[in-house]
This record gives sequence, C-alpha cells and structure tokens, in this order.
Amino acid sequence: MDKKASRAVQIIKKIEYINIASITPEGLPWNSPVYTAYDKNLNFYWLSWKKNQHSINVRNNPNVFVTIYDSTQEAGTGSGLYFSGKAKELLNPVEMIIGITFLYKREKHKARAIKEFLTHYPRRVYRFAPEKVWMNGDSDINGNFIDIREELDLEKIKENL
Repeated sequence: MDKKASRAVQIIKKIEYINIASITPEGLPWNSPVYTAYDKNLNFYWLSWKKNQHSINVRNNPNVFVTIYDSTQEAGTGSGLYFSGKAKELLNPVEMIIGITFLYKREKHKARAIKEFLTHYPRRVYRFAPEKVWMNGDSDINGNFIDIREELDLEKIKENL
C-alpha cells in the first residue's frame, strides 16, 4: 500500500468525527460534525435527531461531501480526507442494527433497542457510502506551498481498514 493510502487508513481509524456538507432545501450549504463509526466497506454511520438540519438535508438530497481532518497535527502538517458520495437515513431494521452495532462498539456504550429507533426515539441512524476519496497533498510551485487534493484508490483503502 502506498504512503498516502496508509495515511488515509490511519486517519479513518484515529478520528472519530466526520464533517458532513449537505444542501438545505433552499439550496444553501450546511456543514455538520457527527460522531461516526465505519464498516469494512467504508460505510460511515452516525446517529442524529431526525429534525436536525443535516438530517432533513440528507432526506431531501442524498448527495453529500464528507471531510475527515487530523487536527491533532501541527499547523501545516496535518492530513485530510475528502469524500463524495451518498448518505441516507436507514429505515430497514437490519441495516439499522448493523449501523448501531458499529457505533456502539466504537463508542463502548450499551446499544439501544432497535425498536426505539423505529418508534419514539428522536434520533435516527444514517449511513454515508463514499464513491470517491481525495487527500490533501503538498505541492511546491516556484517555492510556494500549494495545498492540492490527490484522488486515492477507494478500494485500496477499504482493503486495509
């Protein structure tokens, strides 16, 4: 595995929050950080109140952009991942159980009963499936640092999670 793909895997394993960029029904940008967990296929899961703006946005438009940035690094040395893909509210109980299991395993909390997510519980289970991934890269143009994005092989990252 190349150096960038290896760093991408490290970031995914280390950073517990993703930032979801979605679009409001009025066409305005909306960005929300959410606690997340992922599976071997690099599907990211989170729980959110069904009336949060990003939850409404996902129901209206599944196209989202997600970032994960390792802000634990010194200024100018951190790495970030950028994903484009589709997000959705999970309504199928089997899919919901899968998402909740990954979340509570990472969070180390006892899982709520699935029926709560289907009835009175105000939070819902969501999943983001990335279609493309990029990482910021360093480039030097005539002695000037330029931050660029380099597309990575999503399948290589999945293989090494």
